[in-house]
Amino acid sequence: MNGNPPREFPLVGLQERTIGGMTLERPPLLPSHATLASISEVVYSILSTPMGNWWRWAISICASLAILAFLSIVYVISTGIGVWGNQSPVVWAWPIVDFVFWIGIGHAGTLISAILLLSRQKWRNSVNRAAEASAIFAVASGAIFPAIHIGRQWMGWYLFPVPWSAGIWQNLRAALMWDVFAVLTYLTVSLLYWYLGMIPDFATLREKETKPFKKKLWAILSLGWLGSASQWTHYELGYLCLAGILTPLVLSVHSFVSCDFASTILPGWHATIFPPYFGVGAIFGGFAMILVLLIPSRALIPKLKELILPEHINQMGKWLLATGSMVGYVYLIELFTAWYSANPYERYAFLNRIKGPYFWAFWSMLFCNSVAPQFLWIKKIRFNPLSLFVIALLANVGMWLERFVIIIISLHRDFLPSSWRIFVPTAIDVLLYVGSIGLFLTLFLLFLRFLPSVAMFEVKALVHPFVHKKDSHFFSMEESFKSPFQGEVEKQKDLVLSASSGEKGKDLKENKDLYALGAEFSTPELLCKAAKKLKLLGFSHFELYSPYPFHELSEAGPIQKSWVSRIVLMGGTVGFLLALLLVSTISLPKPDFLKHLLSSSLLNLFYPLVVQGKPYFSLPTFVPIFFELTALFASFGAFFGILFCGRLFKFYHPLFSWKRYNERGMDNGFFLVIKKTDPLFSSNLSTILFRLGAIGVDEILE
Repeated sequence: MNGNPPREFPLVGLQERTIGGMTLERPPLLPSHATLASISEVVYSILSTPMGNWWRWAISICASLAILAFLSIVYVISTGIGVWGNQSPVVWAWPIVDFVFWIGIGHAGTLISAILLLSRQKWRNSVNRAAEASAIFAVASGAIFPAIHIGRQWMGWYLFPVPWSAGIWQNLRAALMWDVFAVLTYLTVSLLYWYLGMIPDFATLREKETKPFKKKLWAILSLGWLGSASQWTHYELGYLCLAGILTPLVLSVHSFVSCDFASTILPGWHATIFPPYFGVGAIFGGFAMILVLLIPSRALIPKLKELILPEHINQMGKWLLATGSMVGYVYLIELFTAWYSANPYERYAFLNRIKGPYFWAFWSMLFCNSVAPQFLWIKKIRFNPLSLFVIALLANVGMWLERFVIIIISLHRDFLPSSWRIFVPTAIDVLLYVGSIGLFLTLFLLFLRFLPSVAMFEVKALVHPFVHKKDSHFFSMEESFKSPFQGEVEKQKDLVLSASSGEKGKDLKENKDLYALGAEFSTPELLCKAAKKLKLLGFSHFELYSPYPFHELSEAGPIQKSWVSRIVLMGGTVGFLLALLLVSTISLPKPDFLKHLLSSSLLNLFYPLVVQGKPYFSLPTFVPIFFELTALFASFGAFFGILFCGRLFKFYHPLFSWKRYNERGMDNGFFLVIKKTDPLFSSNLSTILFRLGAIGVDEILE
């Protein structure tokens, strides 16, 4: 292609599949001219180049709406929640609709990233960062509403299990308390997952940045990341553990939110289908929100089109179609269950949705969530950004209407006709919702401007499979590697042994300022081959460095196992035992044998609650607390396990003084470093490394 950067690698896409003797060529996930360096350059140029007038206008409008929301919050707190349209019987109204809507969007973003990572869907690599960011921003926007809805906001800390706050423990059997644990756990784990995914990219920006302040900022945020084979081994395992924890965690969180409704006896709410119903709706709304964000972003930031291709949009359109069909199926099951139950109150509740005063909300919801996505069966519509954007926008409107239908319509006509009333939102209701949208978009615009919006190291991994495609036998057959090089290895081994006892080698090793000898290789194949040859020669104190992880790197590197999974297990065990101690303390009566051993203040920790005649220790109602605290501490184990095993938080390393590494280490360079502490270290190592394919060898000082 004329005008494109020179090719380092061929067309980048998914591997071909052979079915029934016919080869299926999968669509590319990167343009043909994409290289490791160009991927970093695209993301860095987005951050270093002014966005343009559109960004200034957008951030000004969205920030103004966010400020308007905060002013409305101040007014609500200073005046009282009576300024909302909440009334009897619609005691849960517009704010709770907004809360459930945003929490659904928030859960879906990280869930999408985690599930697609575990299922090895490579097309996620370009869109997962935006999905994770939108999840966190949506939870931040949604958390506003229950924080205000509790009434006395300054007493919100009573929700936390601190017994001396009110002289009484919280009722952990209540679904609303499950929400507190679930939402806070999800927000914490999502932040850890999001930040952990950006650490290698911060290291790349650390190398490319020229401004001193930003360079120091990226260096601090990268925690001294080097991209060594051992770090990548720990990182990949911990990252997979976090994704594995997040997947059931997100599903459980939205299930607990649905229990706020399903645990009541109100017609329209009392349904066991609610947990999967809410979960499917969350994924559907999450994909729709990501499309609503990414399609305009690609149009307004042209460089994003080099990393987020139409194929990525097409894949998300397919998921939108699948989840939209699931949501439509759930609607039918819900209507069938209401009819089949023969409960007159349940039947009337759904009949009221269909032809009552809010019939417009029900039919609009049905069209937006079930009918509109069916147009995505047409391939041209999926590849048309405008059409797909409209359908995704309708899906978001439909998901908000779904919450409106579930909450408002189910409440506005109670069991007694004398208490029926039409709900009318006030201006404060509307301003708070519009302001939450402004806050969400403000955070996302700031994310696009100041943080890497695409995971560089994950996108670079898409290039790798096609690099060694012609030589894949080397990585899969150890014996085929040994035989052609066995004679050469023996000669080089003799050369190393003789050099290690020579005068030059002695002088070099006694250089107190020397840390190691570093070599640069042009391709990952040569790097791995050189590392395996060095192992056969007897070298043990060396390390490999790559800008992205790949399976052969961990095999060729000096480390084979990681302790991160054990640390995750220990963290989860600690969380489970802590939850057991918590629920046991608030459930069991005061033990007689402790009355003479503990002071009265500690004895007050034992506060047995009898709820609905259940036993003191009601295991089923405590399962959510067990699960959330286990997941929370297991996530801490994954995060801090990576930092500990990867030896991060070291902001200086001798490698930073090596010019070659500083220029290309986390960009497109592949390096092998042999430490001076290696028993076979000698001055003739340069000759050996050049024979192994190095394009440059340098001494690295302390």
